[in-house]
Amino acid sequence: MSDQESVAASRSNAIPAPVPFREAFFYWLKLGFISFGGPAGQISMMHQELVERRRWISEHRFLHALNYTMVLPGPEAQQLATYIGWLMHGVWGGITAGVLFVLPSLFILVGLTWLYLAYGDVPAVAGILYGIKPAVTAIVVFAAYRIGSRALRNNVLRAMALLAFVAIFALDVPFPYIVLSAGVIGYIGSRVSPGHFKAGGHHAESGHSFGPALIDDDTPVPEHARFKWARVVVYGLVGLAIWIAAMAALTTAQGWAGTLTQMGWFFTKAALVTFGGAYAVLPYVYQGGVDHYAWLSGTQMIDGLALGETTPGPLIMVVAFVGFVGGWTKEIFGPDLLPLAGAAGAGVATLFTFLPSFLFILLGGPAVEATRHEVGFTAPLTGITAAVVGVVLNLAVFFAYHVLWPQGLEGPFEWLPLLIGIAAFVALFRYKVGIVPVIAACAVVGLGTSLF
Repeated sequence: MSDQESVAASRSNAIPAPVPFREAFFYWLKLGFISFGGPAGQISMMHQELVERRRWISEHRFLHALNYTMVLPGPEAQQLATYIGWLMHGVWGGITAGVLFVLPSLFILVGLTWLYLAYGDVPAVAGILYGIKPAVTAIVVFAAYRIGSRALRNNVLRAMALLAFVAIFALDVPFPYIVLSAGVIGYIGSRVSPGHFKAGGHHAESGHSFGPALIDDDTPVPEHARFKWARVVVYGLVGLAIWIAAMAALTTAQGWAGTLTQMGWFFTKAALVTFGGAYAVLPYVYQGGVDHYAWLSGTQMIDGLALGETTPGPLIMVVAFVGFVGGWTKEIFGPDLLPLAGAAGAGVATLFTFLPSFLFILLGGPAVEATRHEVGFTAPLTGITAAVVGVVLNLAVFFAYHVLWPQGLEGPFEWLPLLIGIAAFVALFRYKVGIVPVIAACAVVGLGTSLF
């Protein structure tokens, strides 16, 4: 072995130096701008950087944290970043990591949504959206396939997925009731027939060793991460106080029936039922945003998902688009301040969607660190995930209807979007092309239709 190889080997076997808060800050900021690819891509990106290259945390501790975030409602990649930031630098480390994971995408989406509303009728922009919409439909169908291939391991779970589809498509059952019912069925089923509801394990440990980590398998839990009931009570009260203060401010300014107040209440509920990822909660968001509150149209919802897919950050950031369009549409500050109204709506939607995610980590993280075992209660999650497949399929049907019959069933059928959607699905399924390249290619096709 050469001297250079010996030095490299000794470095790989050395425990990394403590990470200053400043260095961590700039990493989380960078991640917020490059976190494309949805949860899987974001988690893979963090694993490669934090476990393999920088060795800030061992693979075992990384996966232990990930298994916990998988059980929680909310965006698991953002919660994982919050968890690791909290484990490394305490409460402010967790808040910094979680906020920076979201903030860049919020500003980008606010800018893009303003351009969409202000210039969406320009032929070139309309053409781009014409090509993107069938791609988004294909992405949702592909998401249903990916979730279903992992989750529907037996006929009981397949039947639950079918029932969930019928419940939301034919009976218009609200999404939270479907989630609650599926969780109860999973809990009961695990005792009646546990084999049908056995968790398959989202992430098994691979056994890879990348050298000693700063937070290694046997590294003691830092003092700030130790479980104390006093901390649970304090963090819970602080989180509740922030929520009450924000809702009180909105109610005082606009009244309970005001648009921003109703957004705060609605997105709080949405944050608590986001089991199964962003695709699972989107039907609930369009039920509320489109059907109940009329903040936006079904077509605009598809456009919002397209923008969400092409920006960094968690896909659930589509709520910022919904909030922006809702504030703009309702003219909450008058017809002369539409951009400000949209920005306020986007900010309210983001705050109330992500506040619970921080509380879940700060309240539950110490208990997870204290046990160092697999998080239990997976049977209800198994049932919920099965139901999510049916719900996501309903979302695909909803999108396909608006894309293929833009003027309703009495209008003409659009053949070109069908062909674009099929090509996009084949690219995703058969050739494993990434989401962003697929959307970009379909946008080019759509732009071409507007020029010729």
